[in-house]
Amino acid sequence: MATTERPPSTSRLRAWMLEGLSDMGKGGGHTGAHSQPEPPHKGQRWWRVMCLTGVDYFSTLGYQPGIAALAAGLLSPVATIVLVIVTLAGALPVYRRVAEESPHGEGSIAMLERLLSFWQGKLFVLTLLGFAATDFLITMTLSAADAATHLVENPHLTHALQGKQMLITLFLVALLGAVFLKGFLEAIGVAVALVGVYLGLNVVVVIVGLWHVVTAGHLVTDWAGALTTEHGNVFAMVGVALLVFPKLALGLSGFETGVAVMPHVQGDPGDTEQRPAGRIRDTRKLLTTAALIMSCFLIATSFITTLLIPEREFEAGGGANGRALAYLAHEYLGGIFGTVYDVSTIAILWFAGASAMAGLLNLMPRYLPRYGMAPHWARAVRPMVIVFTLIAFLVTWIFDADVNKQGGAYATGVLVLISSAAIAVTIAARKAGQRGWTIGFAVIAAVFLYTTVVNVIERPDGVKIGACFIAGIILISLLSRLARAFELRVTSVTLDPLAERFIRDMASRKMRFIANEPDRRDKAEYREKIEQIRADNDIPEQEDFVFAEVTVTDPSEFETGLTVRGEVLHGRYRVLTLEHSSIPNALAALLLHVRDVTGCTPHIYFEWTEGNPFTNFLRFFLFGQGEVAPVTREVLREAEPDRTRRPRVHTG
Repeated sequence: MATTERPPSTSRLRAWMLEGLSDMGKGGGHTGAHSQPEPPHKGQRWWRVMCLTGVDYFSTLGYQPGIAALAAGLLSPVATIVLVIVTLAGALPVYRRVAEESPHGEGSIAMLERLLSFWQGKLFVLTLLGFAATDFLITMTLSAADAATHLVENPHLTHALQGKQMLITLFLVALLGAVFLKGFLEAIGVAVALVGVYLGLNVVVVIVGLWHVVTAGHLVTDWAGALTTEHGNVFAMVGVALLVFPKLALGLSGFETGVAVMPHVQGDPGDTEQRPAGRIRDTRKLLTTAALIMSCFLIATSFITTLLIPEREFEAGGGANGRALAYLAHEYLGGIFGTVYDVSTIAILWFAGASAMAGLLNLMPRYLPRYGMAPHWARAVRPMVIVFTLIAFLVTWIFDADVNKQGGAYATGVLVLISSAAIAVTIAARKAGQRGWTIGFAVIAAVFLYTTVVNVIERPDGVKIGACFIAGIILISLLSRLARAFELRVTSVTLDPLAERFIRDMASRKMRFIANEPDRRDKAEYREKIEQIRADNDIPEQEDFVFAEVTVTDPSEFETGLTVRGEVLHGRYRVLTLEHSSIPNALAALLLHVRDVTGCTPHIYFEWTEGNPFTNFLRFFLFGQGEVAPVTREVLREAEPDRTRRPRVHTG
């Protein structure tokens, strides 16, 4: 009786881990030689995706009013109005333009990537990815820590959970990771429910708060009088509000996540990947609607919390510290409603990390594997979820699950990304010849750059943490690229008609190529090269050759296509001209392609390269040149393990 052998459990686990590539950014994704085609993604209606980014953006209501009260005191409503103006007149127009320029979720990083090539471009992108990682990872850990704070400080649970902040935060981070391991696209429905309930409860709190303010008329007059006494006039108030603005910029993170989750927006049936007009339009609706909703809530909540909560309660250890609206819910609507509000706040703060995780899973697989700076499995969702969850554990432990300690790093990441987005759209407007938009975006960029600098000066720990993320990403990326140095990095091979004719002609006899570094390209160069190869390898004169010459394009690119053109020089020498980022990879790909289309084993002949082997390897690693012969052989060895089918490499 025949039996079917079951695959080992490790194989099943590996298949499950690598099941599907990164579905955090369908469309426009990179598909190289080592990746699998991405399945089609239908997307979701824009308002549902707004809830996905809203779990991050709207959840800041859980702590933003308290931060504003601590930073600005009685001036909190005025400072919040300044924040709203900057949001609607600054961040919103910037990200509406980013959505148009980069509709596949890469954001401003992709816009700036186009401005720089070679290694400086890659390092610049890695730096921005470091700040993006700071923003999104701290969003996950800070939101989980704040959710744990709301749970611990609930009047009914304080005694039972006191001192367990760290454990609760780690549990919430792990739970978020488990959601993504299960499958995240369906979790948009969870985001819709959480946002709907949370905003509904906040509407109740705001209405009740405004009712108490209106019915107790002296509150407004007392506040206005104290404000005038403290600051003198309106201009002084606005000036102070501008000074404290950097401390309130935390709530702007929703714009970056809004663009990051853009690939989930359904758009129109006629959308194409090159021009998804419907997705762009609906993403703009998403950003505008979220900004308007949040602006209304920010103004209303800063007003009622400032007037109804004693100033001492905002201080560390106070009942409203980091949970001003929860304080009002318990104070004016009772313990039951307050507990329901706490549960809703905890849920949305926990799930706020979902949009941040989505942003990470959309950004990192788009850049690092394409640069050769991450393993192949970095394109799959589940392994990356585990990596990001473990890093979040480490960050939580380093910061002792403290919300205030993480605020500086969070604000730095947010402000750097917004500033880069403002600079990117300024450059895009200038290139498009839009003078008015160029000036407007330049002013917005200046505002955000000022805010970033002030934040860095006041809270230097933020940029230090960002620098650690950047250094870690660059170091790991370079080590990964070093480990993958000998991979076959050609995504496709395209031959022109004359090159195809050369290959067909050679298939009838032994296929011999000569690797030649083009110099003068005169008749003497090719004649002397053939004579040298014949002498070094003892080849009879009747044997024929085709020259292969590689033109290096951008050596910092890892995976690119190979273009091959044929030409006849000086009436007798057949030359294949190849264009690629690496000479050894181009030659290896050509040989494998020739073998596959003809069924014959090709031979290629080299001369040894003069110079120090280590120096030549660095030249190959950085510039795609160097010791070509042994590297070509090594690339072929890794690409074709069967020695009988491997193209032959000869060096004399």
